[in-house]
Amino acid sequence: MTTTPDSLIEYPSDFPIKVMGATHVDFAATIVDVVLEFDPTFHIGRLEERPSAKGNYTGLTVTVRATSRAQLDDLYRALSAHPMVKIVM
Repeated sequence: MTTTPDSLIEYPSDFPIKVMGATHVDFAATIVDVVLEFDPTFHIGRLEERPSAKGNYTGLTVTVRATSRAQLDDLYRALSAHPMVKIVM
Protein backbone atom coordinates (compact mmCIF):
# COMPACT_ATOMS: atom_id res chain seq x y z
CA MET A 1 0.00 0.00 0.00
CA THR A 2 1.11 3.50 -0.71
CA THR A 3 0.05 6.94 0.40
CA THR A 4 0.84 10.16 -1.35
CA PRO A 5 1.69 13.38 0.51
CA ASP A 6 -1.53 15.08 -0.63
CA SER A 7 -3.83 12.20 0.36
CA LEU A 8 -4.78 10.40 3.55
CA ILE A 9 -6.03 7.43 1.56
CA GLU A 10 -3.85 4.37 1.16
CA TYR A 11 -3.93 2.88 -2.34
CA PRO A 12 -5.23 0.46 -3.32
CA SER A 13 -8.26 0.46 -1.03
CA ASP A 14 -12.03 0.11 -1.08
CA PHE A 15 -13.62 3.56 -1.21
CA PRO A 16 -17.37 4.28 -0.87
CA ILE A 17 -18.91 7.03 -2.99
CA LYS A 18 -22.46 8.26 -2.48
CA VAL A 19 -24.42 9.30 -5.56
CA MET A 20 -27.92 10.82 -5.54
CA GLY A 21 -30.28 11.46 -8.39
CA ALA A 22 -33.94 11.58 -9.34
CA THR A 23 -35.56 8.16 -9.20
CA HIS A 24 -35.42 6.57 -12.66
CA VAL A 25 -35.62 2.96 -13.77
CA ASP A 26 -32.14 3.19 -15.35
CA PHE A 27 -30.39 5.27 -12.66
CA ALA A 28 -28.46 2.45 -10.93
CA ALA A 29 -27.47 0.76 -14.21
CA THR A 30 -26.28 4.07 -15.65
CA ILE A 31 -24.15 4.83 -12.60
CA VAL A 32 -22.67 1.32 -12.71
CA ASP A 33 -21.67 1.93 -16.34
CA VAL A 34 -19.88 5.16 -15.36
CA VAL A 35 -18.12 3.48 -12.42
CA LEU A 36 -16.95 0.57 -14.60
CA GLU A 37 -15.06 3.02 -16.82
CA PHE A 38 -12.82 3.82 -13.83
CA ASP A 39 -12.95 0.55 -11.87
CA PRO A 40 -13.30 -2.48 -14.17
CA THR A 41 -13.40 -4.75 -11.09
CA PHE A 42 -16.63 -3.14 -9.81
CA HIS A 43 -19.64 -5.45 -9.54
CA ILE A 44 -23.29 -5.09 -8.49
CA GLY A 45 -22.55 -6.64 -5.08
CA ARG A 46 -20.65 -3.45 -4.24
CA LEU A 47 -23.69 -1.24 -4.78
CA GLU A 48 -26.28 -0.24 -2.18
CA GLU A 49 -29.49 1.45 -3.26
CA ARG A 50 -31.88 3.47 -1.07
CA PRO A 51 -34.96 5.41 -2.14
CA SER A 52 -35.80 8.72 -0.47
CA ALA A 53 -38.75 8.88 1.94
CA LYS A 54 -41.15 10.07 -0.79
CA GLY A 55 -39.48 8.01 -3.52
CA ASN A 56 -38.54 11.03 -5.64
CA TYR A 57 -34.82 10.44 -5.29
CA THR A 58 -32.54 7.43 -5.15
CA GLY A 59 -29.30 7.26 -3.20
CA LEU A 60 -26.59 4.86 -4.24
CA THR A 61 -23.41 3.91 -2.45
CA VAL A 62 -20.84 2.45 -4.82
CA THR A 63 -17.72 1.00 -3.26
CA VAL A 64 -14.90 1.21 -5.76
CA ARG A 65 -11.38 -0.17 -5.65
CA ALA A 66 -9.38 3.06 -5.51
CA THR A 67 -5.94 2.74 -7.04
CA SER A 68 -4.92 6.43 -7.15
CA ARG A 69 -6.01 9.95 -6.36
CA ALA A 70 -6.24 10.67 -10.09
CA GLN A 71 -8.64 7.74 -10.58
CA LEU A 72 -10.92 9.00 -7.79
CA ASP A 73 -10.79 12.59 -9.03
CA ASP A 74 -11.68 11.48 -12.58
CA LEU A 75 -14.53 9.31 -11.30
CA TYR A 76 -15.94 12.15 -9.18
CA ARG A 77 -15.79 14.49 -12.17
CA ALA A 78 -17.53 11.99 -14.47
CA LEU A 79 -20.28 11.29 -11.94
CA SER A 80 -20.79 14.98 -11.11
CA ALA A 81 -21.07 15.87 -14.81
CA HIS A 82 -23.65 13.16 -15.56
CA PRO A 83 -27.12 14.64 -16.21
CA MET A 84 -28.88 12.05 -14.00
CA VAL A 85 -26.73 12.89 -10.95
CA LYS A 86 -27.69 15.60 -8.47
CA ILE A 87 -25.04 15.08 -5.74
CA VAL A 88 -21.80 13.11 -5.37
CA MET A 89 -20.19 12.70 -1.94
